[in-house]
Amino acid sequence: MPVFTQHASSSRDLRVLPSFAPPLPRLLPPFEPGTEEKYEVLVVGAGPSGLMLTLLLSRYGLTDTSLLCIDSKPSTLKSGQADGIQPRTLEVFKTLGISDEIENEACQMWQFAFWNPSKEKGKIIERTAVVPDIIPAARFKYEATIHQGRVERIMETDLLRYSDRGVLRSASLIDVSIDDDVEFPVLARIEVDGVERSVRTKYLVGADGAHSIVRRCMGLRLEGESLDHIWGVVDLVAETDFPDIRRRCAIHSPAGSVMVIPRERIATGEYLTRLYVHVPETVNHVDGDESGEGEDARSRRSKITLEGILKQASDAMKPYYIRPKGVVDWWAAYQIGQRVAPEFIVKDQKGVARVFITGDACHTHSPKAGQGMNVSMMDSYNLAWKLIYHINGLTPSSIDSPTPILDTYQTERHEIAQQLIDFDRKFSTMFSGQMGAAEGLTEEEFQQAFKLGNGFTTGCGVEYPEDQNPLVIRDDPDSNPIQGTDYLSGILRAGRRLLNVKLLRHADGWQRDIHDDIPSTARFRILVLASTDLLDRNSGSARALTRVSEFVTRFPASVIEQIVLHPALHRAFEWDDLPVCVKRDAEMRFYDGSVLEDAYSIYGVDPARGAVAVIRPDGYVGMVVRLDEVGRVEEYLKRCIRTL
Repeated sequence: MPVFTQHASSSRDLRVLPSFAPPLPRLLPPFEPGTEEKYEVLVVGAGPSGLMLTLLLSRYGLTDTSLLCIDSKPSTLKSGQADGIQPRTLEVFKTLGISDEIENEACQMWQFAFWNPSKEKGKIIERTAVVPDIIPAARFKYEATIHQGRVERIMETDLLRYSDRGVLRSASLIDVSIDDDVEFPVLARIEVDGVERSVRTKYLVGADGAHSIVRRCMGLRLEGESLDHIWGVVDLVAETDFPDIRRRCAIHSPAGSVMVIPRERIATGEYLTRLYVHVPETVNHVDGDESGEGEDARSRRSKITLEGILKQASDAMKPYYIRPKGVVDWWAAYQIGQRVAPEFIVKDQKGVARVFITGDACHTHSPKAGQGMNVSMMDSYNLAWKLIYHINGLTPSSIDSPTPILDTYQTERHEIAQQLIDFDRKFSTMFSGQMGAAEGLTEEEFQQAFKLGNGFTTGCGVEYPEDQNPLVIRDDPDSNPIQGTDYLSGILRAGRRLLNVKLLRHADGWQRDIHDDIPSTARFRILVLASTDLLDRNSGSARALTRVSEFVTRFPASVIEQIVLHPALHRAFEWDDLPVCVKRDAEMRFYDGSVLEDAYSIYGVDPARGAVAVIRPDGYVGMVVRLDEVGRVEEYLKRCIRTL
């Protein structure tokens, strides 16, 4: 064997990071727990939304002494509930480095088949169209189906890299209130293994589901009109001759409606299938109680049986047969209800946002558009970086609000929740109808609704509003450097996510995805798309890059990163042909934006003019300006981040 002598620095262990980046800098004094049980953040609920928030805050630097997540369940979910992961959610998981298991284990749905009544005698139903399941441009061009409990376990396992305690389970919230006279104004009473405890916290997040105790204690309500459609849902290994059992399908037959959702392979080597089955009954518009249910609705739902659901599915799928192979994994009966809370934030008397609700606690809807788990986790993804910036003292206050950045959680996510409710009501009503029924539903109308809604359901077309939102700044058309309006295909627009493109890194030739330079580390990124004049030392590109490198130093260290792209240039070049700041500030984030994919064309940027975009910590574009307007980028960042 070889013989060698080795030497290692005593600080070597400190150079090995547990995550993609060190914790965010903290401008406020460090948190001191004291004798009374208190935390900076208390998260109630460890479903997908609560776990996503807890995982992100832990990655951003909160420790077990300052962050507590409780859940009444003894473990992660065992069966049932959500199973769909949309492309935008997969992109987020990729930025967290936890997408591999889902990519490898989940069923990938690439196509959507439409089945409708046939005019041919004896066929009853026929396939009328097969379309891509994912229409917008996306890094992941499929929807993944995998059990919610598996997703929860993936996040909780990763959480244990940062937290020794993880989730405090068998812990229920009893009551929560706000006391304005103390530093930790939120008082929560919890019960852990039968023992009651009082916990104080600066901020509390209710991720505790549709029957949220946090929402109730804060006097918030879900509002909206529910459609009293009743549906059965079944997870089973199917024995069938239906040819599209491994495609996502919408089946409208004379006997009713069924949605087929292919699911993952299980331990036996067989594949699960989920069936959503419409139970034909008179549809009533109901207000019901705060949960959206009336007594009549609950009574009717209680009469639904597994046998009845399976028979209805069998009748709707004739002339094909379908039956369970062995024991049914899980089944339930539910009603479609679209409700949203008017407020997602509760403030103290000083106007500081203190209590937040996320996920099903603030919006409920049907599961057939595959949104529940996804929108809930994206609520937390939106909130987490804003919360950690405020906790660490990184955000400025304003005359109008002491927490202007935190306030945008309400502005942005309530808008998305309302859009979800509106879309779900329309889609569910159409899906629960019959082709050619009295309301005039046609196959073409249903397909068109699916295609138009695909940008929203995939998460790729989500757009945050500009009105009363300091995080989204749009230009008028005359000064906008972006050409085109096909935002679903990647054209840059403030309020929309940055589309992934493949780039060639100058330093080492690595063919790399731009999303891999936007990991979920709560950093802002300045994306400079230099113009064709980059090699001219007195060019607009050089001046813009130099100006950016100068003002970044006025903000806390490591909070802002730079990514620089160049278009096809007229000659080869080396580092000394570029402004010195490119290698110093962005050596491993400097790319050819034309040789693999034409990033300039995809983003709508003229290579002869260039552009500068601010990418928020959640991957959304904050603003886009011309190269000669980088001063506006500094002003934008000053509204988001405290200067030194």
